[in-house]
Amino acid sequence: MAFVKACALSELEEDTPKRVELDGTPVSVVHTEGEVFAINDICSHANVSLSEGEVEDCMIECWLHGSSFDLRTGKPSGLPATRPVPVYPVKIEGDDVLVSVTQES
Repeated sequence: MAFVKACALSELEEDTPKRVELDGTPVSVVHTEGEVFAINDICSHANVSLSEGEVEDCMIECWLHGSSFDLRTGKPSGLPATRPVPVYPVKIEGDDVLVSVTQES
């Protein structure tokens, strides 16, 4: 599993997604509830950026149709989305947020 720097931890605002591109993969990095999560930035229902949505209770909401995805598992909480989105392993080293998009979890 190859980890690459996604951003600095100090750049992340609580409950505010940050969009980054890692090895050609769009990723939304979120600092919430004391943890940092990385989830594919494209909604599985409509091809829109999840990082433009809101974060609450460890869920990220797609701004277009309102589907929410669990930041831990990528699973949708309800319609209209029915398919999960990939989530990625995260490591924190100092102020660096490292994410591996080579192996989805």
